[in-house]
Formats: sequence, structure tokens, C-alpha cells
Amino acid sequence: MASRSLPQRAVRAVGESPLSERLARAQELAYGPLIERVRRSPLHTDVLGHSLHPSLTDVTTGCWLGTSILDLAGGSESRRGAALLAGFGLLASMPTALAGAADWAELSGAERRIGAVHGLGADAAMFLFAGSLVARLRGRHQLGTKLAVAGNLVIAGAGFLGGHLALHRGTARRTSMTEPN
Repeated sequence: MASRSLPQRAVRAVGESPLSERLARAQELAYGPLIERVRRSPLHTDVLGHSLHPSLTDVTTGCWLGTSILDLAGGSESRRGAALLAGFGLLASMPTALAGAADWAELSGAERRIGAVHGLGADAAMFLFAGSLVARLRGRHQLGTKLAVAGNLVIAGAGFLGGHLALHRGTARRTSMTEPN
């Protein structure tokens, strides 16, 4: 049997962690009523054959990655564009988070615990980007840049966990594997 890679061991540790279980329970209590409403909304649909959440993450993370690219390579002329992308990413993050929360509510066991940590990371990135946008609007572009880079690092880690759930564990699937194409 081949040994597991570091990322595989990390995901397994998150999935088996009692702390992750406590986090999942806390999120359930905090967001329960909202999640139930979203589960009955168009953000939680099977019309695509898969969850809407992974597609929405591309918009959010694309905007946020673009923010940092403009910050780091665009110079002072790109500040307005970076601020706009940070703001659009924040707007896109709302339906993305809601769709993900509705999906998460259907998980159990290790998947539920991994999803809870994924959600916490995504929430942390949202707060970092909100801080980045506020700093930019107040003329503190260097602080806005630092917060955006931190937000991108956090969302990359959260995205790794979410990608593991969707791609490795198949949690984004809405139809059976045997359904004809």
C-alpha cells in the first residue's frame, strides 16, 4: 500500500478531528434556519446534475485572484480595478456561500467535518476581502493589498478542502453515477 501524500493526510486529519465536529455543530446552530431556507431555493438545485456551488466559486475566486494580480503587477493605475474586483468578489461570495451551506447541510461524517472547516476558511477569506475593500476605500491601498493576499491564501486552503469534497468524494453530484448521459 502506497503512503498517503501530505495533502491526503491533512484532509484525513480534518475529517477525523473532534475540533472539526465541534465546529460543524456550532455552524449548524448558528446558520440552521438560514440553511433550511436556502435548501428550498434555486441556489440548491439538481437541474445542472451537480451542485451550483462549485461553479459559483469560480466567479468569487477569479475576482479575488484578479484583485491580487492587479495589486502586485498593475501599479497605482490599477487600484480602482483591484477595488472593483474585490467588491464584485464579495458580492459573488454571498450566493456562493449560501449554495455551499445548503449542500453542506446534506453531508454527514467526515465529509460534514471537512465541509465545516472549508466553510470557516471561506468565511475568513470573505472577512479579509471585506477589510481589504474598506482599506482601499479609505485610501489605504497597501493594507488593502496585504489583506487581499492573505484572503487569497486562506481561500486557496479552503478551496483545496472544497475541491476534495466535490471531486474526490463526489459531494457535488446531484444525479446517480449510473444515469445515462
